[in-house]
Amino acid sequence: MKTKRPTTQVYSNYTAQDFLVWKTLFNRQMEILSSIVSTEYLKALGIVKFTSDKIPDFAEVNKLLNPITGWGLEVVPNISPQKEFFEFLSQKKFTATCWLRSMEQLDYLEEPDMFHDVFAHVPLLSNDAYVGFFKGISDIALKYIDNPRAIELLGKIYWFTIEFGLINENNQLKIYGAGIISSKGETKCCLSNEVVHHLFDVQAIFNTDFRTDILQENYFIINSFEQLYNSLPEIEILLGKNLELVS
Repeated sequence: MKTKRPTTQVYSNYTAQDFLVWKTLFNRQMEILSSIVSTEYLKALGIVKFTSDKIPDFAEVNKLLNPITGWGLEVVPNISPQKEFFEFLSQKKFTATCWLRSMEQLDYLEEPDMFHDVFAHVPLLSNDAYVGFFKGISDIALKYIDNPRAIELLGKIYWFTIEFGLINENNQLKIYGAGIISSKGETKCCLSNEVVHHLFDVQAIFNTDFRTDILQENYFIINSFEQLYNSLPEIEILLGKNLELVS
């Protein structure tokens, strides 16, 4: 039975342990990330004013994001159903939980909590090209929402970019994917020689499977968020061609 999770953020409900969890995870990840995460993410972290001492207040975050990109946060209790998730994204609303894991769950959690959703995803919602890609993927998904194969293929694009993407900055491999940013294990292995690095290629991503229960074995590298945004027409064209092959 799933734990009942909050559907609104009531800031006064956060406990001393919640603040300790946020602070512990924030400081631990930033110690690892500071030299290997995208400079765009570091810049964005300052834009949304995230610090280790304060759990983000969604109302304050929305006030900061809205004038910049028009995006904001929508509180959800757990992972949203696909249709709801993409509908909110197409409205420039990122669905985020507002509850935090316990101290005993610092290293692994089966369902995404606020640290993953907010620390890892939200800062880059201040980047125009990034959110343009985010919204573009959701708009394409809504056109094919009743086609499981199409959603599976688009899910691969989402997985290998938004969640587990790497970026080449000044000939240095850096992290921007939220699934890496919020994970101690992923941050330690994603840039190593133990995994396979591929240049960003839409068809190659469509052809690559992944598992959600292990550290990733394949990562795709972009050169810029503009490259991601500019790939949207190609994604839609190749999606159609791949669907024709199985029709």
